[in-house]
Amino acid sequence: MLPEKIIFVGVAVNLFCSLWYIRGVFRTGTKPNLISWFIWMLAPLIGFFLQLKADAGLSSLGVFWAGFGPFLVVIFCLFKKNVFWKIQFFDIVCGIFSIVALALYVITNDLGVSIIFAIFSDFLAYIPTFIKSWKYPETETSSTYIGGVINNTLALLIIKNWTFTIYLFPLYLVLANLIEISFLYRRRIFRKRLTKF
Repeated sequence: MLPEKIIFVGVAVNLFCSLWYIRGVFRTGTKPNLISWFIWMLAPLIGFFLQLKADAGLSSLGVFWAGFGPFLVVIFCLFKKNVFWKIQFFDIVCGIFSIVALALYVITNDLGVSIIFAIFSDFLAYIPTFIKSWKYPETETSSTYIGGVINNTLALLIIKNWTFTIYLFPLYLVLANLIEISFLYRRRIFRKRLTKF
């Protein structure tokens, strides 16, 4: 187990990666899906407060920054016209289900059930971005997802009390970010493999 203060390295990395993503929005044509980013802002911030209730300690900062980074992206993107990806009907459906899951997450008194609803809400918010990244990887910047992997991996490595309510959200965030990164780089990876043969 690493010393708890290592989480501040993860926080710094996540902040840098979020700012790099925002730079991509203004300079390289990155187009975030507003529904995904809005839910990604809400769910982890609520999850952070639930983790505090579960006595997660400093490891909860990983989840906090999983919400604060998207908050920065949403706020900065409001200053640029036509920056958000065009919202489709499916995006709205995912957003509605995410909000419902988030509401259930907030009103449920059971901490374990609340964490599951939070993850479900966050994952539904990922679906529109997964689809966009699979079809149009050039509309995304991988930095914030890489930062999410680093930040939440460090959060997992400093957990003292390995209970379901403490480790599940950061573990999920690592996996979800890895899936997104694989979608963004799949064409490059397969192109390199094909050129070898």
